[in-house]
Amino acid sequence: MEALAELLGELETGGLGDPLALVAYLAGQRLELPHTELNGARRRALLLRATGGDPLRELELDEPAVKALALDLHSPERASELTAALDALAPHARALPRVREAVVFLAADPDLAWRLFIAGLLAEELGADAVSG
Repeated sequence: MEALAELLGELETGGLGDPLALVAYLAGQRLELPHTELNGARRRALLLRATGGDPLRELELDEPAVKALALDLHSPERASELTAALDALAPHARALPRVREAVVFLAADPDLAWRLFIAGLLAEELGADAVSG
């Protein structure tokens, strides 16, 4: 819990970038995605991304690779798990206005939360450090 508090504190100060993307990605870490399923879906998304140009370009939420990965990994159960994970972050964000606002915003827009989490998974694979909306 101490590591979570430190991470959220750093996010509150703006030291880690966009709170929406990072809160969605952090919440998504609670989901259980089978390794083989995740790897196969990311591989397909990376191939799709490479057909569109430089695979190391900045990620966009509406690009085909992010959409394809989101569809590959989506299930109603996983979407519910992500919402529950956001709800679980809320008490930790209570005293952090910037983080709290991101948690509330994402909880109200589960589709956006899912796409941001998925973009984070793709960014993780690419070693990228930014996702733009």
